Amino acid sequence: MKALAVLAACVALCASSAIPEIPGDNSHYVEGESRYIWMPDGEGVPRLVDLEAEDLGLDVSRRGANNEYLLFTRNNPDVPQVLVDGNIDSIENSNFVKGNPIKVIAHGFQNNRNSEVCTTVTKAFLAAGDYNVIVLEWRSGQVNYPTASNGVVSVGKYLGNFLVWLVEETGASWDDVHLVGFSLGAHVVGNAGRTTGGRVARITGLDPAGPRFGNNRNALNKNDAVYVEAIHTDGGRLGIFDSIADADFYPNGGRNPQPGCWVSTCSHGRAYELFASTVRFNHLEGKQCPSTSDAQKMKCNGPSLLMGNTDLSKRGSGIYALLTSKKYPFEL
Repeated sequence: MKALAVLAACVALCASSAIPEIPGDNSHYVEGESRYIWMPDGEGVPRLVDLEAEDLGLDVSRRGANNEYLLFTRNNPDVPQVLVDGNIDSIENSNFVKGNPIKVIAHGFQNNRNSEVCTTVTKAFLAAGDYNVIVLEWRSGQVNYPTASNGVVSVGKYLGNFLVWLVEETGASWDDVHLVGFSLGAHVVGNAGRTTGGRVARITGLDPAGPRFGNNRNALNKNDAVYVEAIHTDGGRLGIFDSIADADFYPNGGRNPQPGCWVSTCSHGRAYELFASTVRFNHLEGKQCPSTSDAQKMKCNGPSLLMGNTDLSKRGSGIYALLTSKKYPFEL
């Protein structure tokens, strides 16, 4: 029996460190045990990531100093204007409209300003309303996944301090600030909201990153803003499955495969596609569930709550599940 136990342990160890061969397929992944996982790059192409690689960054507290803040408005929907923290002229000489709500988008690992998450959500916001949309560019600190994940707190703090300055200089109201983050970006905006003292009106986490963030005090949580919402689409693999927000939505059970997806990397990205659709149409409605287990099984018949959208006064709490179709705008 002892020999069998040792053999089983060896098999588990080998499996956890084995390099998976099928791009995008994370069926091998066991949270807290597996070393390798497929993650989508800025073009959505699966790239193999070593979760135990050496952190190659320098001063972890200064990684957010390289943040860039790129403004898009209806007057410049395609070419961004750079806002510089502490430089009032960068605001005065831009298309920033005082009094218009502020929407901030933070991309994830291996992404950048031109990644689909940023372009898709920016276009949806500008189609839905006259907003100041600010894309956070933080790819400079993403040498590898450990470096990027260890830099989340610093990147978030610098973003939070930038928002404090921006609100003070423009006379904006915290009631008009909405932060949206995808994957690691969800934890970035969580730390930004924390830095502002939770004054941000709303945070939306799009499949908040799972690897290295399970039971992590630096992960997005419901205290980071007045209202925090999370949309889970690849829970237990690239995304966190546990409920972490005021309202947690589990489209199609919250795990891979999402309709029309065959691999985890596709399901992970479905979160921002669904959100962008709700920004435009506000049409996807969840039913409250007794537990995450019931959400996964789609056994939910409680009160309804709309998922996503742009409503800055939105409130709700609990766990919600809903069914979607496989194609935009994802309504059944």
